[in-house]
Amino acid sequence: MRPAILNPLFAPVTALSGIGRELGRAIERLAGPLVVDLLWHLPTGIVDRRASPPVAALQEGRIQTIRVTVEAHRPAAGRRPYRIFCGDGTGRIELVYFNVKGDYLSRLLPVGAERIVSGRVEFRNRVPQIVHPDLVLSPNELGRLKPIEPVYPLTAGLSPRLLQRGIAAAVERAIELPEWIDPALKERRRWPSWSEAVRAVHNPACEADLDPSGPTRERLAYDEIFASQLAVALFRAHRQQRPGRATIGSGKFSAGVEAGLGFALTRSQRGAIAEITADMARPKPMMRLLQGDVGSGKTVVALMAMLTAVEAGAQAALLAPTEILARQHHTTLARHTAAAGIEVALLTGREKGKARQSLLADLASGALSMVVGTHALLEPDVVFADLALAVIDEQHRFGVEQRLDLAAKGRNADTLLMSATPIPRTLMMTLYGDLDSSRLLEKPAGRPGVLTRALALDRQGEVVAAVSRALEGGAKVYWICPVVEESESLDLAAAEERFHALSPLFPGRVGLVHGRMKGGERDRAMAAFAGGDTDLLVATTVIEVGVDVPLANVMVIEHAERFGLSQLHQLRGRIGRGARKSICLLLYQAPLGAVARRRIEILRESEDGFRIAEEDLHLRGAGEILGTRQSGLQSLRLADPARHEPLVAAAHDDARLALEGDPPRLPAGPRGEALRVLLYLFRRDEAIRYLRAG
Repeated sequence: MRPAILNPLFAPVTALSGIGRELGRAIERLAGPLVVDLLWHLPTGIVDRRASPPVAALQEGRIQTIRVTVEAHRPAAGRRPYRIFCGDGTGRIELVYFNVKGDYLSRLLPVGAERIVSGRVEFRNRVPQIVHPDLVLSPNELGRLKPIEPVYPLTAGLSPRLLQRGIAAAVERAIELPEWIDPALKERRRWPSWSEAVRAVHNPACEADLDPSGPTRERLAYDEIFASQLAVALFRAHRQQRPGRATIGSGKFSAGVEAGLGFALTRSQRGAIAEITADMARPKPMMRLLQGDVGSGKTVVALMAMLTAVEAGAQAALLAPTEILARQHHTTLARHTAAAGIEVALLTGREKGKARQSLLADLASGALSMVVGTHALLEPDVVFADLALAVIDEQHRFGVEQRLDLAAKGRNADTLLMSATPIPRTLMMTLYGDLDSSRLLEKPAGRPGVLTRALALDRQGEVVAAVSRALEGGAKVYWICPVVEESESLDLAAAEERFHALSPLFPGRVGLVHGRMKGGERDRAMAAFAGGDTDLLVATTVIEVGVDVPLANVMVIEHAERFGLSQLHQLRGRIGRGARKSICLLLYQAPLGAVARRRIEILRESEDGFRIAEEDLHLRGAGEILGTRQSGLQSLRLADPARHEPLVAAAHDDARLALEGDPPRLPAGPRGEALRVLLYLFRRDEAIRYLRAG
C-alpha cells in the first residue's frame, strides 16, 4: 500500500485546479498522468523580465518589461496585422497581433489606459515593437508579474502559461516528507529538504539554478538514484534467500559441440561461459545479464549454457521477441547440436494442431530437452518436465510478467538475459545496481569490420550509383529512412516515398519494412531480404537487431543527424556479419550542429559499442541510451548518470547501510517509513517487480 502522505501527489493531473480533460491529456503526453509527474518535469531555462527601461532605451532582441499608455489601435486588414500604438513620454512602441478575433484587444488594451507589457523587443524601420506580448497587465495586477520565469519543454496543445500554472499547483501539494537521507550526508552536501528542493527547482532565480551539480538539483538526483539502489539491494536480498538449484554440466555435449563450431571462441566468450556455468553450479538462482555488442557471439554463449542444463539431465528454453529471430536462433542451435544428437524444438504461433500437441507432450515428458520460441512459450499449456535454464534474448522487448512467467515454468530455474544494447557502466549501476553481468568485448575472427563514411544529402545521386554497383556485385543493401520524432505516420510516409523512388531503378528487387506492418507480413519481408529475391530493403528503425543476413554489406542511413549515437551503432550492426568488406553511408543535412557532428565523428572512429554507449551517455544523457520508451527500464527523470556519477557510488553504499538484518530489510521505525515513502515516491515498488524479471 502506498503511504497515505503521497496520495495528493499520485492523484491525476486533472485533480489540479484549472486542468480539464483535454489539457490533462496534453500534460500526460508531455510529462505523465499524475501530479508527481509534473514535479519531475524540470525547467530547462529561464525568462528574465527584470529589465524595465524607458521606451527610448529599449534593446533589440531582449525580453523587456515596460509601463506604457495605450494611444491608438489599427485593426487588421487583409494580410496586415493588428497594431496597437503605445508610448511612455520617451518614445513610441507598437504591439503587433495576428489572427485576432472579436473585441479581445480593445478590452485588454483600451485607449488611454496604462498597461504593463512584457515580451521580446524587435525593431522594424527603427521603431520598437513586440509581437504577441507574453504579458499585458494593468498596474493593479503587477503582483502577477514574476521577475524570473522558468521555461519548460512543451508539446502540442500546451502553452507555457497553462503548463506553468499546472506545475505551480503541483508544487503546492509538495508538503514536507519524512527525511530519508542520512543527516551527516545532507549536512555535508548542504542539501535542502525534499520539499524545499522541489519548490526551489521550479522557481529558479538565475541560470546557475539550472545547473545539475547545484545543491537543489543534486539533492533530487540523489533521491532518484538512492531509490533505485535501495530497490536493487532489497531485490538482491530477496533473491539470495530464494531456493535455487545446482546445475552442473559434465562436458558430455559441450566439448563436442565446441569442436564442431568451425571457429575458435573469443576470450570474452570463454570468460562469459565460465561465469555463467559457475553461477548455474551454485545452489542459488542465477540472474545474469549477458551484454554483447552486435555480432559478438552471444548466441553461442547461450548455447553452451543451455548444453550445461541438458548435461545435468534438465531442460533449457530460449525466448525471442519475434518469429524471425526465433527461427534464426533455432536454425543456429540445431545446426550446432545435430552432431551431439540433441534435437532443438521450435515453438511459435505458426505451430498448430497435432504438430503442436506432439511438441508439447515431448516437453512435458522430458523427451525434448531444448526449445526455442516466441511468446508462444509463455502459453499456459506449455509445461516442462524440468526447466533449469530460461534464456531471454533482447530482454528489454518483454514485459515484467513475461520475463517472470518463463522462469516460473521451471523448478527454481536460472535466468540468463541477453542484450545487444551495450549499457554504460554508470548507467548499469544506476538502473541495475550490482546485477551480475557478463560482457562480450570482442567479435569472432574473420569479420573485416565496417567502413563508415559521412556524406551530405545533396550527394544522394552518387549514393544511388554506389548502391547500384554493390547490387551488381551480389550484395544486399539496407536503406534506412529518417526518423520523424513522435510521428509514426511521417516515418511511414518517408519510407514509402523512398521505396517508390528506388523501385523503378531496381525493378522487383526492392522491399519495404515499417512499423505499421503486421508481424507476419514484416517477417515475410525480412525473410525475402535474408534469402529471397529482395536485394534492397527500405526500412524504418523496426528492422530487427539480431537478424543475420551475411550478404548484407551496405547500409545507407538517411538524415543520420536525426538518430542517436547508440541507435546509429545498432543499425550499423545489421551489416558486417559476413566475410565481405562492408560500408555504412551516413547521409546528413548540412550544416551539422556540434552534437550531430561529434556523433558522426565517433561512429566513424569506432565500432566498440561500449565506448559508443559511454559517449552517447555524455552527449545525450541517460534518457535515450536504450532507444525506445518500451525498453522496460525505469526511466531517469532527475538524475543524469554522466553528470551525477559520484552520486551513484554514494547511493550504492548508503542503500546497503540503510538496510538491516540478515536477510537485509527496511529498518523499523521512522527511518524505515521514510525509506518506504522514498521507494513509492519514485515508483520503485514497481521497479522491484521489474528487477525480479531482470
